[in-house]
Amino acid sequence: MTAERSLIRRTSAVALAATAALVLAACGGNGGGSTHTAHDTPTATATATPQAAGNNAADTAFAKGMIPHHRQAVEMADLAATRAESAEVKKLADEIKKAQDPEIKTLSGWLASWGEQVPAADASGAASGHGGHGGSGMPGMMTAEDMDRLTKASGKAFDTAFLDLMVKHHDGAVAMARTEQSEGRFQPAKDMAGAIITSQSAEIARMKALLGQG
Repeated sequence: MTAERSLIRRTSAVALAATAALVLAACGGNGGGSTHTAHDTPTATATATPQAAGNNAADTAFAKGMIPHHRQAVEMADLAATRAESAEVKKLADEIKKAQDPEIKTLSGWLASWGEQVPAADASGAASGHGGHGGSGMPGMMTAEDMDRLTKASGKAFDTAFLDLMVKHHDGAVAMARTEQSEGRFQPAKDMAGAIITSQSAEIARMKALLGQG
């Protein structure tokens, strides 16, 4: 009887030892998997963060402001084709349109990629709210009165008004571009801002020379 009890006790001990070994092995395996997952999560987050931080509020403001600013310059340039007398003014207006139309498309694409709304345009292609050209807070924008005066002018009177107003318009664009360069983070936008400063500063010098102010 005693021998039988000893055999039972030994069998139970072996079973318990086997069970304990299995539990320890399982815990060790799960612990390793848990550690691996914990290491994976920060890596994924670190990868996503720089992408999400590609642009900042200054970049968005630059794009949203420069689109209607450029649209108005293009609208002004379109008037020169039929109203300007000077061949130099017509040439300058054509150059302005060819430079700024593609930039509008690029700026619009950036806003769309950032999940931002592209400023609306009216049927004429100008900034939405034609009468509010001067009330947007953007430097150099023409008022409704300025645009009306330019629309009604022709010949030498148009040339003078166009050059005078476009100098102010370009001055505003250069100021906006300088703000982007100092406060923006999205490098393509900062590069565009640099190009705007260079090209429009040169055009300002040309226009002032045509006005006899050079």
